[in-house]
Amino acid sequence: MRLSGLYRYPVKSLRGESLETMEVGSRGPLHDRHWMLVNDEGRFLTQRELPRMALVRPLITETGLRLQAPGQPDLEVAPVSDEDLEVQVWRDRCLARVMNPEADRWLSDFLGVSARLVYLPEDRARQVDPDYARPGEQVGFADGFPFLLISRASLDDLNERMGRVLPMERFRPNLVVEGCGPYAEDSWKRIRIGELTFRVVKPCSRCVIPTVNPETGEREGNEPLKTLMSYRKEGNNVYFGQNLLHDGPGRLQTGMAVEVLE
Repeated sequence: MRLSGLYRYPVKSLRGESLETMEVGSRGPLHDRHWMLVNDEGRFLTQRELPRMALVRPLITETGLRLQAPGQPDLEVAPVSDEDLEVQVWRDRCLARVMNPEADRWLSDFLGVSARLVYLPEDRARQVDPDYARPGEQVGFADGFPFLLISRASLDDLNERMGRVLPMERFRPNLVVEGCGPYAEDSWKRIRIGELTFRVVKPCSRCVIPTVNPETGEREGNEPLKTLMSYRKEGNNVYFGQNLLHDGPGRLQTGMAVEVLE
């Protein structure tokens, strides 16, 4: 098995980027979900409510971010505020730093709703759910865990069942693995990629985001959720992919061997 894909998502629920190498820090992939959009009450915004967010492309720069979107001028965004704001990600609340009023206006104009861009400074911590993590293990603004892994064979199987081809980007993984059978990742407990080890802690419950076409920013019916419900439903949830916790910092590169330890 080998690592065939690496993705990070600088701003939660905006477009991601494919990488050849990935630096891994205490919170997971460096700059992954380091920024987030919130509404006036500080609650996180995602493609669940605003599928148009898929059209906004954030790029990491030396000073902060560059934002790109159709019909909008590119915007270079650097932090200009020392204002803290209490924000909410699901049931978690934490203090974030307000980024830049100009970015707020740019994003609000494009999305058609009031939005603020915030980031999680290095001296702030968001603890991973203690039911799955060790004390002190952190995550950025991802829903719950630093890494999401999906095997290429699992997506190929899903696409065959649907009779159409959806790209991996619809499912927003960080790690894509080739060389195993469909859903082999469901049985893994610990893996090694290069010099990094990971714990496979929880299957990923899917929401409506995979129904959003990232090229149009529009929802396209009820696939792939309809097909997934026919064979991947447990209770009220539909699962696809596995959430991972990492045991330390390091570097990942596409092509690295993937070894199942447990």
